[in-house]
Amino acid sequence: MPRRVLVTRSALQFEHGRRILERCEAAGVPEIEVLRGDRLPPTAPGADARQSYVLAKNTLAVTVAPPSARTLQPIPPSADWRFDIAQGCPAHCQYCYLAGSLGGPPITRVYANLDEILAGLDAHVGNGQVTTGTTGRGGEGTTFEASCYTDPLGIEHLTGSLAQTIAHIGGHDWAGPVQLRFTTKFDDVRPLVGLPHAGRTRVRMSVNAGAVAERFEGGTARMPGRIAALRALALDGYPVGLTIAPIMPVEDWRAGYGALLDDVRAALDGVPGLDLTVEMITHRFTAKSKDVLLGWYPRTRVEMDEDLRRAKRGRFATVKYVYPAPVMSELRSWFEEEVARRLPLARVLYWT
Repeated sequence: MPRRVLVTRSALQFEHGRRILERCEAAGVPEIEVLRGDRLPPTAPGADARQSYVLAKNTLAVTVAPPSARTLQPIPPSADWRFDIAQGCPAHCQYCYLAGSLGGPPITRVYANLDEILAGLDAHVGNGQVTTGTTGRGGEGTTFEASCYTDPLGIEHLTGSLAQTIAHIGGHDWAGPVQLRFTTKFDDVRPLVGLPHAGRTRVRMSVNAGAVAERFEGGTARMPGRIAALRALALDGYPVGLTIAPIMPVEDWRAGYGALLDDVRAALDGVPGLDLTVEMITHRFTAKSKDVLLGWYPRTRVEMDEDLRRAKRGRFATVKYVYPAPVMSELRSWFEEEVARRLPLARVLYWT
């Protein structure tokens, strides 16, 4: 629950924006301000990084996504296309990759012009290079990732945007097969159960070993709650998935991740027609994200030592620090073997 909600003037021109405002009022948000214009005020002038972070994390802004923000982008290895119904996340994960992806204080921005955003998906059906027309994942159709820059379930009680998106994907007359994808660390899936999803939305739970989740994932649902929510969604006919991320070789990591896989197996036992995927992502960071995260969490125990990592160059000359090849090989071999053994019905999509 945010402490402050800012609503831009243009956001109120959209019915969805007005509904979000009504939801925030009904939820009892302490401070709601309807702005005279569309520019958000400074978060905390003169504040240090930590103070600015705290205020921004407690702020929800209802804005309008401009045309530039509605331009879909490829998002390998997850999906063909990324689109945003919001940007920013209310959680407090000490390894948060958004720290290096989104500029400025981490205010959560939700978009009032959701209908315009969803209308922009049609032109991309049948196009894409991750799932569309591929041998391994072609059965998924054209895939749209909605959680690249947000956790949409964490703010759903205030926005209703995720339920509306799922219903649109499920009921719209598409030019070809499509699939909506999103991942979450939250467990209140009641708004999603019973929606007309038509099996076109794959919900993935972001899961981790207890030692990682309990230490580094503040403000999120605990692991038993996430796993129980995964079962509830699978029973409601959703294709489901695990996003095991970020994988870290912490002390006794084999036991920790083994227990996680066993808990998932037990929770999904007996689900009819189970459609389960697994995506595995190891921890990585950039110099920029490290600086930001240390400003937000100066006492963090997340390992971010460049001397213990291997530099990996990506697009646009970006450098990410990943685990050395021997560590990565050991992790991958163990996970691929244990996922196959403990979750034999699961389909592994990728390792990175």
